[in-house]
Amino acid sequence: MSTNEESQPSDHSLLRRYRSGEQEAATRIYLRYAQRLYGLAMARTNPDLQTRFDPEDIVQSVFRTFFRRARDGHYQVPDGDELWKLFLVIGLNKIRDVASFHRAEKRSVEKTTELTGDAKHIAASGETVAETTLRLVVDDLLEKLPENQREIIRLRLDGTQVTEIAERTQRSLRTVERTLQKFRELLHQQIGNLS
Repeated sequence: MSTNEESQPSDHSLLRRYRSGEQEAATRIYLRYAQRLYGLAMARTNPDLQTRFDPEDIVQSVFRTFFRRARDGHYQVPDGDELWKLFLVIGLNKIRDVASFHRAEKRSVEKTTELTGDAKHIAASGETVAETTLRLVVDDLLEKLPENQREIIRLRLDGTQVTEIAERTQRSLRTVERTLQKFRELLHQQIGNLS
């Protein structure tokens, strides 16, 4: 490997090295494009959505997708070309998907523009945007469930042990576990739609 390639390796070289297991190559790719992706996310996010998610969340989601798919051999970079066009497409798709998610009827930004007051509370509580988003997703899912299932899930979220939940709700251990499993699956599905 030449000294020039070592100091400024091409994206083609970095991708090849990442696939062979070299973590340093992944770090270099990240450092090369993270700021540009952050700028893209800032520029393409409507102001009404900026209280809903952090552009850094988009950046992390883009790199998660890229590295997972690159490891599986999905991307090719001709020698002398760069990955920016690919990151641009992935980034724009992520921004669009997150915007669609937050504009969905139930959690529409237009319906919750009073969030500025809530945003002050969130900032004061020290809750991150990701934690707030997760809390809102959990709350939305809980609203759709019958009260007996909501009670089981709330108790578990509060840290109550499964056996104690069964005793307190007078449900079988199997019913409690099944309810929690179904909720985990719903939550996983919703979170998957965000990434």
